[in-house]
Amino acid sequence: MLLAIDVGNSNTSVGLFDRGKNLQFLASLDTDSRKTADQISVDLMNLFTLYHFDYTKVSGAILCSVVPPLNFMMEKALARLLGRPPMVVGPGVRTGLNIRLTVQTQVGADIVADAVAALEKFSPPIITIDMGTATTIGVISQGRNYEGGLLLPGVNVSLEALSRRAAQLPDISLQHPKSLIGKTTEDCMRSGIVYGTAGMLDGIIDRIREEFPGQEVSVVATGGNAPVIVRYCRNPIVYDKFLLMDGLWTIYQKNR
Repeated sequence: MLLAIDVGNSNTSVGLFDRGKNLQFLASLDTDSRKTADQISVDLMNLFTLYHFDYTKVSGAILCSVVPPLNFMMEKALARLLGRPPMVVGPGVRTGLNIRLTVQTQVGADIVADAVAALEKFSPPIITIDMGTATTIGVISQGRNYEGGLLLPGVNVSLEALSRRAAQLPDISLQHPKSLIGKTTEDCMRSGIVYGTAGMLDGIIDRIREEFPGQEVSVVATGGNAPVIVRYCRNPIVYDKFLLMDGLWTIYQKNR
C-alpha cells in the first residue's frame, strides 16, 4: 500500500492507496508546524486505527508539502513509523512536466501534483483550479508544458479579512447562498463571496481560453472550497475531489 500525504497551510490530507490505485481512505488533519515527529506519528497511527488498516503493510510513502517548517518533522515521523523515508515531491523528482517558469523551483508541490493528475485524465490545454487556503490556477498546454498560472486569496481568507476589517460584519461560514440578492448581512456576505468568486473564476477562465484560440480547454477544480463555488460558475468545470491524491500516486509510480 502507498501512503500519500499533502501538507497544506490549513489542513493535511492523508490518503492510503492499495496496489490497484484504489483510495482506501482520505482523511484530514489540522496542519500544525509546532508538532513533533512523535505527535505526527501518533496522529497517523490513530488514523490507521480509525479506518481499520495496518500501517505495517504500507510499502511506501510520498510527501507533498507547502509548509517548509513542517517538512523535517513529517519526514522523520514517516521514517520512524514506516521504517523508510518518504519520497518528497520537489526538485529532482520526475513528474513528466515541462515547467516553463522563470524559476522552476517556485512552483508548489501541490500544483505539480494537480497538473500531473490532470494530464492523466484530460487532454491539454487544461486549466487546474485548487481552492484551499489560497486559490491556485494552473495552465497546461500541449506537450505537457506547465505554462504558469495565477495565485489568489482563498475563499475563507477573503471572508476572514472582510469580517476582521469591517467592524459591523460578523464571522460567517462558507455555505451556499439562499439567493443572489441577500436580505440579511450574513446572506449578503455569502452571496458576495460565492457569486463574486464564481464570477472571478469565469472571467479568468474566459481570458485563458483566449490564449488558446480554436482549442478545446478542459477545466478541473479540486480543494475544500471547490464544491461550493464551482456550481455557481457558468463555465463547465469538472470537480475532482481526489485530483491531488491521484497526482501523488502517479508521481510515486514514475519514481519507484
